[in-house]
Amino acid sequence: MTLRIQSFDIDCRDPRAVAGFWQEALGWRRTHETDEEIVLEPPAGSPEDGVAADLVFLRVPDPTPGKNRLHLDLRPDDQEQEVKRLITLGARRVDVGQSSEVTWVVLADPEDNEFCVLRALPTTP
Repeated sequence: MTLRIQSFDIDCRDPRAVAGFWQEALGWRRTHETDEEIVLEPPAGSPEDGVAADLVFLRVPDPTPGKNRLHLDLRPDDQEQEVKRLITLGARRVDVGQSSEVTWVVLADPEDNEFCVLRALPTTP
């Protein structure tokens, strides 16, 4: 099969603000920027470079109506520290009906796009 995901497109009212949040959160680089569209890609030379899908932030006039139909799941080395860092960058905790027993934390970026911070993968001995 020759089909692969090139990008995840994120509609937003202010692409610079939302892309700026994600650029800091992920440590990715801006590879394209206009008033209407900003593209983030993994750091050049990293294992994800050329492999991970780009994030494209597109200006749209309307806010997202209702709950996200697609969201990102992020896997950190240290969930608690990463959640604190993301909140410092402008994320906020979100209750989407998850129970208190789930192992992930639901956050939203500055324009309320929801994403999850998963627990770290157990290390193998």
